[in-house]
Amino acid sequence: MIAYLTGSLLKKDPQSVIVDVGGVGYEVFIPISTFYALPEENEGVRLKIYTHVRDDALVLFGFQTTLEKDLFGMLISVSGIGPKLAVNILSGMGPQELLHVIAQGDAGRLRAIPGVGKKTADRIALELKDGALKAVHEKEVPSVSMPEGPDQSLVEDTLSALVNLGYSTRSANAAIEKARGRLTEVSLESLIREALTLLA
Repeated sequence: MIAYLTGSLLKKDPQSVIVDVGGVGYEVFIPISTFYALPEENEGVRLKIYTHVRDDALVLFGFQTTLEKDLFGMLISVSGIGPKLAVNILSGMGPQELLHVIAQGDAGRLRAIPGVGKKTADRIALELKDGALKAVHEKEVPSVSMPEGPDQSLVEDTLSALVNLGYSTRSANAAIEKARGRLTEVSLESLIREALTLLA
């Protein structure tokens, strides 16, 4: 099984990427949250991988963070949810928000995600609630906004600055995640400024 890929990002779009590893191009399907965290094309990238083996194909699904991959694993454990639907669910709601929605057993919010019907939403809320609650309690805030890569220290410095200003870790992390998605060029100053705007 392929656990991770490290290579050059040849091509990216919101649904999939192609990663060149030693001259071999691997197509990897991704959620939108991972897409937002990707570097520019032809730059180095490292993705956590779930390898889905079928009779007729071997399909790779990639994630920027452990939380995304863990949520993916939880979702495909539910009857009727395959890997592609699990990725769609992750794309329909940010990982942090999705974890809390599942922990609250909020099937109504889950039904708002394209491709998720009432029965599927009810199964997710029922079967995954305990696991999601445990994950929320183990970490006050999931680490989705702490991407593994060159900008990890930048995000951590921003979080430290916001916490020192009196914001809770949870609120600060949520603001940082949204701010990173809005900025085309991220610096410590711009990230703090945008996060403070969102918190205000």
